Amino acid sequence: MGKTRVEWIDLVRAIAILTVLYIHATDGIYIISSDAILNYTVFSRVFNFASLFIGRIGVPFFLMITGYLLLDRSYDDERVRQFWNKSCKGLIIVTVIWAIIYALSLQAITVGYESVNFAEAGNLFFSHMWYMPMIIGMYLSMPFVATALERFDSNTIWQATIVFSLLAFLLPFITIVLAMHGIENVNIQYCLGFSGGVYGIYIILGYLVKKGQFKDFDRIKLILIAVISFMICLFFQYYAFTKGYPFELWYEFPFILTGSFALFELCSRMGKVRAYPIVLFLSKYSFAVFLVHNIFRLPLLPVVVQLPFTEPVKAIILWILLIIFSYIAVVIIYRIPRFGKYILYMR
Repeated sequence: MGKTRVEWIDLVRAIAILTVLYIHATDGIYIISSDAILNYTVFSRVFNFASLFIGRIGVPFFLMITGYLLLDRSYDDERVRQFWNKSCKGLIIVTVIWAIIYALSLQAITVGYESVNFAEAGNLFFSHMWYMPMIIGMYLSMPFVATALERFDSNTIWQATIVFSLLAFLLPFITIVLAMHGIENVNIQYCLGFSGGVYGIYIILGYLVKKGQFKDFDRIKLILIAVISFMICLFFQYYAFTKGYPFELWYEFPFILTGSFALFELCSRMGKVRAYPIVLFLSKYSFAVFLVHNIFRLPLLPVVVQLPFTEPVKAIILWILLIIFSYIAVVIIYRIPRFGKYILYMR
């Protein structure tokens, strides 16, 4: 990270990692309990649906930070090589190392509980690693995208972003709505080429925030966009459940895009951040915590799931435990000479 801190960026990064831990805690509890509990209460199910929106803003936040910080730069041949050597090579090595660590850890963990579905829990063990190949691909392309963006006005880039967003977010949404109502196999074919797909759009939005493209957006309107996006995500999930449609809220859902963007733009307008030392601590170790936290999730799940509480309370407990254990672990690992900083990809 740079020497000059941007407080609101640290705040967004801290929120992002906390929401990632939150969604993994909530997912873990509800998936591992699914065999034991056939019918959740309405409150419990609504809590799960609301948690999915909250948890899904983490990755968009990370991606928009990437666009905000890395796309507004000039690259030549030498700088491209430096960027790849400094950022991409380390990410690739860290990904391989942590894939091996997780594989060995999963083999070492033995759980003797029969009332929960640990086959699915085992899948959760690697559930966050999809992010690594995606972000590596984005980093490899970053210098070329930044160089291309230098040639165009931000309004032109915004217009292109709208078109790509309609293709990447709206058309799949229409397909889901039709399938939910029995109209199957309606799939409009399109190709986004070198855009990076939905993840690339989040990165471009971060760049456009940096360029002040949305500075004229009224604060109240942004709050309304965030609230309405949350409500639509909540009600859409509940409606899909009542229809018996297996819908999973993911990052290509258009109202995850609108909600996370509105919140990011609102955060970018902040001045001083309260309790900044705490925020800075959470932000500094955020990526390291992302790498290590699933090591604690699987052994904690069977313990927390058997507590005499409702699923929402269990999810909150697991979330808090993941925060505590993960941050303690990375602080300890970071202090191992010639090892901690490298293995955690601390910059």
